[in-house]
Amino acid sequence: MHRREMLKFLSAAAALFAAQSETKAGAQSSPWKTAVGLNGFASSSKKYEKTYPIWEVLDFASRAGFDGVELMRGWPMGNYPRTEEKRRVAALKRMYDGFGLVVFSLQAGAGGAFAANPAAREAWLEEFRANARFAKALGADCIGLWPGGRLRGQSFDEALRQLARSFREAARIASDLGLVAAVEIEPPFIFNTEKHLRRILEETNHPAFKTIYDPSHFDLMNGSTGRPHEMLERIGVENIGYVHFTDSDGTLRDGGTSKHLACGDGHIDVPRSLRTLLDGGFKGWIMIDAWQVPDPYDACTKGKQAIDRALAR
Repeated sequence: MHRREMLKFLSAAAALFAAQSETKAGAQSSPWKTAVGLNGFASSSKKYEKTYPIWEVLDFASRAGFDGVELMRGWPMGNYPRTEEKRRVAALKRMYDGFGLVVFSLQAGAGGAFAANPAAREAWLEEFRANARFAKALGADCIGLWPGGRLRGQSFDEALRQLARSFREAARIASDLGLVAAVEIEPPFIFNTEKHLRRILEETNHPAFKTIYDPSHFDLMNGSTGRPHEMLERIGVENIGYVHFTDSDGTLRDGGTSKHLACGDGHIDVPRSLRTLLDGGFKGWIMIDAWQVPDPYDACTKGKQAIDRALAR
């Protein structure tokens, strides 16, 4: 290589290194990290009979500037491996690492957490422990919990007490692993109001236990006003473990859960929600939740743009 070519090569390499360093420094200085949720692609695939190859999803997330992903059980293939299955865990982590993405959380069910049968609750805790260890092996920060299911012969108060007792133990397990356990309640669940959420947080009463801020669910619990940030302020930003960000029109999608829409396609005051998080000192992960949105790529792009605008102000 001639001297002039060598200098050109070194100059280009230095410029590339500087650009990468600047990008990483900017990401480290931001209070938020952004992620895509595999649940959006899984639900869109099932509801609208679309196909989203996992490598295409991860390539999109990487190129769009996202920092990580949240896993969903069973999608794109199979349940979560156990930590003892080291080769499977390593292969999974290597795939996400290859796209420069962090698995920041995984979704776990929590119906068994308030089962009437003590043995069923104990079995749920063992499953949670296995999932938490798997999350830790992947380098995650959080684990999400969804307490769907029926009362199964209990009163509501009995079920909530059992739920809080199980969540307190789950929070202890998560804390020992350096994780935050975060619960999300939704309209179809037994637990589906602001009062219920407050009781869950208060009765669980553990620093490693938080809730997930999903504007679509908070909007319905706040009267479908388009101002979910009002409930967020009442719950307290300090009680948010991480965020599932979405817009909504204040209705249910096809009789199911809160309708999720791309940011700007609904009636929610998106900038105000983000400003409330920022002003409240929230630091952590914001996942774009494209649950049953026909085009999750569009929803993820619009969500990321909304976050970038909020941080630029």
